[in-house]
Amino acid sequence: MALKSGLFMPTMTGRTQGIAEMAAGHVPFDSLSDAEVMLRAAADDAAYEYLVHKYHRPMIAFMYRMCRNQAQAEELAQEVFLRVYRSRTSYAAEAKFTTWLYRIATNLAVNHARDNKVERSGKVVSLDEPDEESGTTLDVADPTLNVEQNILRRERLQAIKKHVMSLPEKQRAAVLMHKYQGMDYRDIAAALKLSESATKSLLFRAYEGLRERLKEVV
Repeated sequence: MALKSGLFMPTMTGRTQGIAEMAAGHVPFDSLSDAEVMLRAAADDAAYEYLVHKYHRPMIAFMYRMCRNQAQAEELAQEVFLRVYRSRTSYAAEAKFTTWLYRIATNLAVNHARDNKVERSGKVVSLDEPDEESGTTLDVADPTLNVEQNILRRERLQAIKKHVMSLPEKQRAAVLMHKYQGMDYRDIAAALKLSESATKSLLFRAYEGLRERLKEVV
């Protein structure tokens, strides 16, 4: 299922550059919360495009970490934004926009994994997308370490990635939101539709499992 290219991936034109300046009442979107922008999207496609432009890279990265396939990650991210677009008139801002967005994404990713019986083969995929602000990745060599130490560091990172990817879907989603998206327990709980205590328990089990599997390399 495809979206209009102008809605899913705004083209890098003067219009894109001006998206942040366009809003009812001439209020720049970047001066509003994401929830406020989403509320405006009911009547203003530019507000929706602003959110897509802001979140399409993190969403594709999240989906890639969940499904381990670039093409599928892009399709799933596109479906997320299609659902966001369809919900623009009913959105009620009862939670943070990111919580609501990742709830949609997690449900899609978990259902996709179950429907397609994704094998947890241990294949290593990128969990180190460049940081949105710094542009660096976890695998950048540390100049304070010698060659041997850097090789060992990379081996540990590869082992961590492998075992994160082998976690059950909900545990993996929780770890990715916690460690890579910077979401707190409350927001993760809302995204997964769990209690906060259940979310803490889910993450505890995930991290305990990772510690056990990684005790030989970390």
